[in-house]
Amino acid sequence: MHTSPLKTLRMGALLVVVFLLAGLAMPKWLLFLSTMALSHGLVSLGIVIQMRSDVVSFGQGFVFAAGGYATALAANHLGVTDAILMVLVGGFAATLCTLPFAPLLSRYRGIFFAMLTLAISMVLYGILVKTESLGGSDGFNVSRPTLFGHAIEAGESNWLLYNLAVVVVGIIATLARIYADSVRGLVSLAIRENELRVEYLGASVSQSIAFNFLIAAFMGGAGGALTLMSLGHIDPNFSYWTTSGEFVFVAILAGHQSMLAVFLGSFVVEVVRSFSNLYFPNTWQLAMGLFLLVVIRFLPRGLGSLWMDKRAKKETPP
Repeated sequence: MHTSPLKTLRMGALLVVVFLLAGLAMPKWLLFLSTMALSHGLVSLGIVIQMRSDVVSFGQGFVFAAGGYATALAANHLGVTDAILMVLVGGFAATLCTLPFAPLLSRYRGIFFAMLTLAISMVLYGILVKTESLGGSDGFNVSRPTLFGHAIEAGESNWLLYNLAVVVVGIIATLARIYADSVRGLVSLAIRENELRVEYLGASVSQSIAFNFLIAAFMGGAGGALTLMSLGHIDPNFSYWTTSGEFVFVAILAGHQSMLAVFLGSFVVEVVRSFSNLYFPNTWQLAMGLFLLVVIRFLPRGLGSLWMDKRAKKETPP
């Protein structure tokens, strides 16, 4: 199933407008929760891009933390306070940090790829915890960002950061959909089906996996920057294995077919976590675990298969 880039751009723009209008009716608590869901969903989207080539990163917390810390340091020490520039700093910093690892990791598959990425993330966690200049285990705060040179007031920060997250995520997710439907993106699906045949056809499997890994790094870094601006604080838990596990959880929940499903899954996780912590403290993991089991049992290809399979049937000629 292939969608033209122009149609994808129109659909992406329409969804951005819908979410921006929805933000006008949201209370502050829901704006914050939705912003976190969008920023975390962007990190999980990077895992979904990798899942298309049959590898899963359990170290996405590495790029999440790298982007967040780079953005925080740029804000506190270099005076980079514009929100859009901070997102770009986070994305490119995370990509640069993963650049040396991409050729190495592209040689591995399955559990080896997952464990190596997890190990890299935990090494960063150990460094951050022991580095007092970065706040150690407590982390440090970052002042509220600006937008186009104007200070963001406390009363409107939730709404403006939500709008920023919608636009940034909308652009990146739309480009990700276009990439997934491109020749290189379809090669990733072919790798998932038969890696050896792809090599015989002249495509480089290692280069494709490394390229997807770098794309996921940019998404993770941008998501880390958005999360940092929403929280106003960063600490080593950004890189902890449980954080990476949550991103993988959302990616499995969504499946690799739909980009929109990733953010739906992320929103579900944030809602369940928020209300479970409020009414049933320390039980949200149990609720999400049961929900994931149900999805795996009845929707083994993820939430996205609910509408993507129906769409494929409609487009298939009789």
